[in-house]
Parts: sequence; C-alpha cells; structure tokens
Amino acid sequence: MDLRLDFDGDLLTGDLVRDGAGLKLEEGLGTAVILSLFSDARARPDDELPPLETDPRGWWGEAFAGSAGQAIAGDRFGSRLWLLERRKILPETLREAEEMAREALAWMIEDGVVEEIRVLAEAHRPATLALRVALIRPDREAVAFAFQRLWDGEAARWAALPETGGEAA
Repeated sequence: MDLRLDFDGDLLTGDLVRDGAGLKLEEGLGTAVILSLFSDARARPDDELPPLETDPRGWWGEAFAGSAGQAIAGDRFGSRLWLLERRKILPETLREAEEMAREALAWMIEDGVVEEIRVLAEAHRPATLALRVALIRPDREAVAFAFQRLWDGEAARWAALPETGGEAA
C-alpha cells in the first residue's frame, strides 16, 4: 500500500491526496508509476544534456545503492525523460521517450509486480508530448495510465532563450 499521489498535467506536478485529517492510501500502481516516470534519474555519462543544462540530476540515494540496508547495487530511481524536455517532438524523440519510460518502469517486471509494460508516446499538437502506459499484471489484468502533457516543447524552448529585451527571431 502506498500514499496516493496524483499527477497534474497542467502544472506538471504531483501531490499527495488528503483524506480528512490524514493522507489517502492506494493499493494500485499509480503512485509507483508517477514516481518512476517523473522523478529525474541521473543522466548516463554518454547522455547529451539539454541546452543550458550542466547538472546530470538524479537521486542522491543511488550513491549508497548496495550498501548495508540499501537498495541493490545498480538500481536506478526515476526516468531520463527530462533529457528530452527541450527536444523537437520528432519520431526519434517519441521512440526515445518510449524507451526511457520502459526503462524507468522495468523494476516492476524485475520485482514481479507486472509481466509486461507497454508504452506509447504521442505528439499532441506540434510541440506537446503525451504518454500512454499499460501494465499487465501476472493475473493478466491490465492497468492503464495516460499522461496527456508531459511537456510542451514550445514553452520549454521559449523559456530557455536568454532574455535580451528585444523580440525573439
């Protein structure tokens, strides 16, 4: 059982859900999927960082993976989807997003939580990326998630431009 986390696609944030004076719990996979996809995994040494980025990000706890009482050595937390934030949404970008999403959720197969992971990345409007995820449990029950707006490429591109006081070309 997990604390329930809801994802807000408009704000691109997740938040715990209140249940009266406490926090709501869930038995499903929603919170695990949100944390796996939308927490930033550390960039690999061969990953190209987005323009204006120098931080490879990632979870500090990975430095202790494999030590006493910690996660298994080599375990990774989060996804590398953040590396695609400022990219144009081309077929290659969609394929990379699908691969990175499957990679972030692979622990669910390794831990026996699901038997199969299906991911489909789609371009909504010219510059918006969406993800559909289907997880097939061992009893063959399918659990589906749709994230309609992972990022808006145009907004990210304009936000990345340095302010000059003039109009953008």
